[in-house]
Amino acid sequence: MDALDLESLDDGALVLVDTAPIIYVLEGHAQFAARFKPLFARHEAGTLQLAVSTVTLSEVLAGPIAAGEEAIARRYRAMLGSWGVVDFTADIAEQAARARAQYRLKLPDAIQLATALAINADALATHDRAFGKVRGLRIIA
Repeated sequence: MDALDLESLDDGALVLVDTAPIIYVLEGHAQFAARFKPLFARHEAGTLQLAVSTVTLSEVLAGPIAAGEEAIARRYRAMLGSWGVVDFTADIAEQAARARAQYRLKLPDAIQLATALAINADALATHDRAFGKVRGLRIIA
């Protein structure tokens, strides 16, 4: 699988990262981790800013917590917190409702989209095909 096309993202661009890319890289997914590693490498190099929604925070932490791996959960929480966790507000909830109605997205996907729009993200990085019909925001998939 090819790496993401990140060339058109300017230095300093803000990207909201959906859950799957993070889990793929953290768990070393055989098929998909390599596709998303360049995104995180650009962040580590200081050329991209990353943010996550509270939905992503919850989804990423669920696995380690369920496995009783509190130390891993704390490490993941610290990493995601350093990127920027966007709180779920009433305005984001309303925008998510509009996104659900307009694009027929599932609620977690609608929250991701609404969160990206709320922070004026330059892009949303995901592995979810449901975002293919979204307009007005660059989707990196």
